[in-house]
Amino acid sequence: MLNDFVDRCVWAADLSPEQRERVRRAMFVREYTQGDYVCHKGDMAEHWLGVLEGIVKITTVSPSGKSVTFTGVPTGGWFGEGAVLKSEIRKYDVMALRRSTIAFLPRETFQWLLDTSLPFTRFLLTQFNERLGQFIAAVEYERLLDIDSRVARAVSSLFNEHLYPGIGNTLEISQEEIGLLAGISRQRANQALKVLEQQGLVRVDYGVIQVLDLDGLRQYGE
Repeated sequence: MLNDFVDRCVWAADLSPEQRERVRRAMFVREYTQGDYVCHKGDMAEHWLGVLEGIVKITTVSPSGKSVTFTGVPTGGWFGEGAVLKSEIRKYDVMALRRSTIAFLPRETFQWLLDTSLPFTRFLLTQFNERLGQFIAAVEYERLLDIDSRVARAVSSLFNEHLYPGIGNTLEISQEEIGLLAGISRQRANQALKVLEQQGLVRVDYGVIQVLDLDGLRQYGE
């Protein structure tokens, strides 16, 4: 399973056979159930993390107990490269929203790829650029948009082909999980999804959401 996962990674496509083999030897996976923490705020960033299967949320909790979710990362997504590059502690928690399998690539191998693979470096530049745009947009819609529009943006952010290659237009995700990503209750997420479905932007089934108009979701509420 791990070998297949490496072969499916966009960033591994242009690695040499020797580089890919070193990645396979260094990488390992761990299983998490719903609500488990993959890593904690304050942990040293020793690994670059990828979602082999499942979905996680990147979040933090203030000293007063207020929780803020930065983003969700579905199957195929990689995250945490900034902290790994700077060899610093993580400034967020990562929690599994469902049963998830997470791949860990040690920092030493990550740095070695940066030193030896120009395509890998280009991939990371694109990753940083897309992530920056995602977070800027998240701040904007958190402050300026109504709840229905925030749900639309939370859903559309999970269908970023640069960050989550091969995601397609359908994702297994519950209304509760969407609520967690948007910072609202499951009931309010359900109401917002019904509005988006009536607008012809998504189709919602039990535990599954299909995007019918991605550009419409990204622009909803403007």
